[in-house]
Amino acid sequence: MTLDEFFTGHEESRPLFEALRRAIDELGPVELSVTNSQIAFRQTAHRAAFARVWLPRRYLQDRGAPLVLTLGFRQRDTSPRWKEIVEPQPGRFTHHLELWSPAEIDDEVRVLLRAAWTAA
Repeated sequence: MTLDEFFTGHEESRPLFEALRRAIDELGPVELSVTNSQIAFRQTAHRAAFARVWLPRRYLQDRGAPLVLTLGFRQRDTSPRWKEIVEPQPGRFTHHLELWSPAEIDDEVRVLLRAAWTAA
């Protein structure tokens, strides 16, 4: 699937994705993997994704944020910005951050992206 196909019908989400992608590109070489349900960001030298984005409105009949950033850490992050944090396995915490505006991809989000990149 291409990026254009992924965002078809959800064009309002694309500028958020592009702003996030620019922040991620600052970390170093990245590969994208686009599926029907999400876009995964991987360091070029690693198989595991360090960040994922998905479109809640695709599944919630146009409710929810235009884009959600998902990051995984070995500990629970304390930022109040997370929409949800789950522990699918002991010692593995999945953090979901709703993105409504490119301005939300700020220094705090860049620090979180760097932490996920480093942990990958």
